[in-house]
Amino acid sequence: MKPKASDTSLMVSEYIDGLEPDRKEKIERLVSLFKKHLPKGFALDFQYRMIAFVVPQTLYPRGYHVDPKLPLPFINIASQKSHIAVYHMGLYASPDLLRWFTDELNKRNLTVDMGKSCLRFKAKQELPYDLLAELATRMTPAEWIQIYEQARK
Repeated sequence: MKPKASDTSLMVSEYIDGLEPDRKEKIERLVSLFKKHLPKGFALDFQYRMIAFVVPQTLYPRGYHVDPKLPLPFINIASQKSHIAVYHMGLYASPDLLRWFTDELNKRNLTVDMGKSCLRFKAKQELPYDLLAELATRMTPAEWIQIYEQARK
């Protein structure tokens, strides 16, 4: 069963409250940043033991193909053993967005440990909040749905 919005807020709060102070501050700042900068339509959720920003089923009733009862994930934030992770599905699915992001990293002389959709920030590493804020603005829920559906065909 999908948690209610109040359950989601409680799960996010409990997750953050369980973190070490230095990680807690960074995760709280990331959540705030994405709430502020993501285009209208994305919603805060808690999926796969991570803080998530999703396309709610009110906008995309089909849900996530892995589990259609879940809303479509877009960005997840997690405190992992040796790093803070930001999973951005748009970076994985959109070569143009990935190219823009890596170009921006180079322009700013920044190094980030990257996987296909994962940005890994070491515990002591300063996060590029301004760049992540700009990244957040670059894809709407409708654009994400279109890319997602194309990839599923």
